[in-house]
Amino acid sequence: MEKQIEQQLTGKKILFATVAADGHFNPLTGLAKHLQQLGCDVRWFTSDIFAGKLEKLGIPHYGYEKTLDLNGDNVGDYKGRQLITDPIEKLNFDFIHFFIERSPEYYADILKIHETFAFDMMIADSTFTAIPFVRAKMNKPVIAIGIIPLVEDSADLAPFGMALPPAKDEATRIEYARLHDQALNLLFKKSVDIHEAILNDYGIEFERSMFTNMLVKQSSLYLQIGSPGFDYQREMGDNVRFIGALLPYQPEVNGHNCWFDERLNHYKKIILVTQGTVEKDTTKLTEPTLEAFKDTDVLVIATTAGSNTQQLKEKYNANNIIIEDYIPFNDVMPYVNVYVTNGGYGGSLLSISNQLPMVAAGVHEGKSEICARIGYLNYGINLNTETPTPEAIRNAVEEVMTNGLYKNNIIKLYNEMNSYNSKELCTQYINELLANSTISTSARADLAVNR
Repeated sequence: MEKQIEQQLTGKKILFATVAADGHFNPLTGLAKHLQQLGCDVRWFTSDIFAGKLEKLGIPHYGYEKTLDLNGDNVGDYKGRQLITDPIEKLNFDFIHFFIERSPEYYADILKIHETFAFDMMIADSTFTAIPFVRAKMNKPVIAIGIIPLVEDSADLAPFGMALPPAKDEATRIEYARLHDQALNLLFKKSVDIHEAILNDYGIEFERSMFTNMLVKQSSLYLQIGSPGFDYQREMGDNVRFIGALLPYQPEVNGHNCWFDERLNHYKKIILVTQGTVEKDTTKLTEPTLEAFKDTDVLVIATTAGSNTQQLKEKYNANNIIIEDYIPFNDVMPYVNVYVTNGGYGGSLLSISNQLPMVAAGVHEGKSEICARIGYLNYGINLNTETPTPEAIRNAVEEVMTNGLYKNNIIKLYNEMNSYNSKELCTQYINELLANSTISTSARADLAVNR
């Protein structure tokens, strides 16, 4: 069966397209290389900030021509975004400027790409707003990869971004329906109206909704990274499939020199803390964590993604603290007891893959929803803030270390996710969609001839 699928996919042209941020690009690299190794002609449309990574991957890159290059490195400085503190206001800003307004620009660039690379399918991250354009205007099958928790609307859930628990009674469902209406027609009305105007200008049919929910509905298939155990019980559309922990590409290198520090063998209690790549303000989570455990019997490993690394090393030079720009998580997580995170989805999945419970503290970029699931499902403790105190972090870490509930739940979730063969599942879905697309195209051609 696998050999047959490989033969059917050989030579298929597949365009990957992702928003210009690490958390949107990295999760798809493993699938892209897998398809390339099966014989697909894989190419990638994204910002030039990923040109070097794509070169190392051996995947041809199409950069932005018409598209404004807002990316994880510069979006914080765009039109005063760094001054916005209200979570709803910041989400609205991001929806408009980082996603919605880019959609016609993406489409223009993709049309240009198609002139020399007539791709058979586009695979995009789940927030890539050109999905409706490519499917409706170019008549191409489009697969969206869910790189954050499933954003599809459900009667049992509040609007995505509010980080509220699932409804347990009819009164809460009625309240959530009111919140959905409020989100659509009040809180995010500006972004919804702008999105609708763009889609109307291009003659794309749609039902009024938040753009994240709309992209689920507009995708030919929506492949959600993760498993049901890392989400709430909820309604799902017929085009949604879970695919397990689809992880970034890791080259197989003989004699790979793993990251290691001798102190890993000298401490019984070890924690890893990170704020990811987007959040540059280390005072929010990294520094309170270092402050909470400096000069204690807990080894703290902090990765900064290049934010204030040297300053932090000078300020926190205790023997029980390690601070680096970057450490491969798969190298260090097997030694760690607790992962302290602001709620990045990729890091959370790696934590689960290493059976590592979490302490979560994040609000923006949809991270509140990830943190809420961690807390609600008892895979760790959600601190419900992006600026926790050292005392709050210390108490949460100690609770997670001593209460076996969190470790046991993470092990169960790990076993569930490990039951999915992510790449094989994706390959199967891709092959089926391409086959159905070919049949549909042939049927339309026959109909045209018979007419």
